[in-house]
This record gives sequence, C-alpha cells and structure tokens, in this order.
Amino acid sequence: MDLDIDQIGGACHCGRVRFRARLVDGLRSARRCTCSYCRMRGAVAVSAALGGVEILAGADMLATYRFNTGVAQHHFCSNCGIYTHHQRRSNPDQYGVNVACLDGLSPFDFAEVVVLDGVNHSSDVGEVREAGVLYFHAHPDAPVRAD
Repeated sequence: MDLDIDQIGGACHCGRVRFRARLVDGLRSARRCTCSYCRMRGAVAVSAALGGVEILAGADMLATYRFNTGVAQHHFCSNCGIYTHHQRRSNPDQYGVNVACLDGLSPFDFAEVVVLDGVNHSSDVGEVREAGVLYFHAHPDAPVRAD
C-alpha cells in the first residue's frame, strides 16, 4: 500500500456516485472518530482539502446528513446509502473521505488506525484528543476482500 498516494478515484457501492480525491497527506491521515455518528458508521477516513473531492458522476445521487451543530456535512449515495465523504466540523476546510470507497483500498489494509475523541470534540474542548488505536490482524486462512 502506497501511503504517499496523492490522488485516487472512488465510488459508492452501487457505482452511481464516482469521484476523484486529492489527498492532503496521502493515506497517513487515516483515522476514525468516537462521535455519535462516526461510532455508528464505523468508517476509516483520510483527508482531502475542501476543493479536493471532484464528483465525476452521480452528483444528483448525493444526499447530505447534518446533526448537532450542523457544521459537518455527511454525504452519501441516495441509492445504496454508502457514505462517500464529509466536510469536517473540526476543520471545515477539509473533507474526510471514506477509505472503503477508494479504488483498490479497504479499511482492512490498515494494520493500525488512530481513533480521535469525537465525544469531547476538538471544536468544543480546544484540542484534538486521541481516544485510542484500532488494530487489524488478518487471519492467515481468511481472505479480507470479496471483490
């Protein structure tokens, strides 16, 4: 896995929404969050600048969900329901992009993923806090992907 990748294509599950993401710090920015929404969604996200996600197809299929302060905008395909990206509350000049939607990547490609404390959100407490780290070790007999 090339951690320094700077541009990659992606799509939702049904393929109606296709996009290209220009990543801020490659795949090194991979993270999860403990806020109420991310905790349920369970996605690993990488960072792109606000202008760094170009919708190539299916812009009319994207729906948006907001909650709490309404600052974060969570975009998902209105057909298959898969979250593709979101404008961050912690940094409204950035998108978080769902790793599972990126071409040739899986959240299970990451042995470790930092988990940020979204319950005590950085916009509320004035600092970014880590809640922990998630680890993944593949079983030697089980394929991770079923592409």
